Order: sequence, then structure tokens, then C-alpha cells
Amino acid sequence: MKREILEDMEPVLLLIPGCPNSAIAKELYDTALRLEGIEHTVRVREISTEDEAALHDFHGSPSFNFNGADLFESDAEPAVACRVYGTPDGFAGQPTLDALRQAIRATRS
Repeated sequence: MKREILEDMEPVLLLIPGCPNSAIAKELYDTALRLEGIEHTVRVREISTEDEAALHDFHGSPSFNFNGADLFESDAEPAVACRVYGTPDGFAGQPTLDALRQAIRATRS
């Protein structure tokens, strides 16, 4: 697969302090980017106040942002809270690797 380094891309993982899915979510995001041929470091940003949640349109931890946009749309109000994702096995604390890869691909088409 062609590898690319794109200066304007910014993958950001938004988390609340103490999020039990932090390490898993970071590893998942790193893996998805690598498999999509994107060499870029995921920046981690903690969201700890309701004002920060509103400023970053944060819909719960973990949130996967790419180029300033949440990769998974949410109707929830911004809040300092945990987030769940629908998966084939039910709700989980992070999306599946395939879902994350598809979401990344969708931003690039």
C-alpha cells in the first residue's frame, strides 16, 4: 500500500481524564491510520470541562477526530462523558477497526 505523510491531516483522540478505553482507543487509531497508509502521529487531547466539550464539539470519550471533525456523527449534546459505539457485537467503548478505517476513508474521498 502506498504510504503518505500529509501535513494538513491531524488525527486527534479526545478523551476524558481516566477514560478506561484510552490505551485501547489510541492503539486502535494508530493501527487504523497505519493500515490506511497514513503516517501521522495521533495527538491526544484531554477534555475535562463542559466548556472544553462545547468548544471541541466533544460527544464523549473516546472521540476520534480527523482534520477537526468527529469521525462518527453524534446527536448527543457535547459533554464530559463516556461514549459508546454500535458494533456487530453490541455497544462498546470504541468502534471496530473496520468502522474506524471506513470513517477515515470517507474523509479522504
